[in-house]
Amino acid sequence: MNIALIGATGFVGSAILKEAMTRNMKVTAIVRNTGKLASGDQSLHVVKGDVMNTEELAGLLKGHDVVISAYNPGWTNPEIYSEFIKGTQSIQEATKRAGVQRLMVIGGAGSLFVAPGVQLVDTKEFPGEWKPGALAARDYYSIIQKEQDLEWTFVSPAIEMHPGTSGIRKGTYRTGTDSPVFDETKRSVISVEDLAVAVIDEAEKGLFKRRRFTVAY
Repeated sequence: MNIALIGATGFVGSAILKEAMTRNMKVTAIVRNTGKLASGDQSLHVVKGDVMNTEELAGLLKGHDVVISAYNPGWTNPEIYSEFIKGTQSIQEATKRAGVQRLMVIGGAGSLFVAPGVQLVDTKEFPGEWKPGALAARDYYSIIQKEQDLEWTFVSPAIEMHPGTSGIRKGTYRTGTDSPVFDETKRSVISVEDLAVAVIDEAEKGLFKRRRFTVAY
């Protein structure tokens, strides 16, 4: 499988890259700063790309089996909401122009429903510092649901997925669709390594085309 991975040096993107490489996939890593990622493997091609330049990006995406977007403007970026929406819409359009059928977008858990009609991002417990990015991912999910040409997949991680949950690759997970997956202790948690396992599994199997799925232990 030949994957185009956008945001390959980020928290999520780097884990997806590592997982794809362990499965002997060919990966084009599209990053803002190529100096952050060494291309010492023949299966890895590192290129500089600007997600806001739709036409240029389309050229980089041509010839791939699937585009995986782990794009994030940065959680401390004051323009994270507008830049996430604009950048991800550009990725969506570039994928179509490139003639690639499949697009996977890593969103957030904020759009998951924790009660009838109540999404996680709208609860009073949701951390304020994460809210602009979570709202952007939720609003983009509404946008991509209207996409008719691509076989898109929107991926929502577990509620708890942060550096403190990292370092563990169990290789197992459970999936849900629009509500969080909870364990026996009522936690929705997964490591970024096992999120990456789920993402690459989906790239290979295509079980959630034109749907959202979430993963947790």
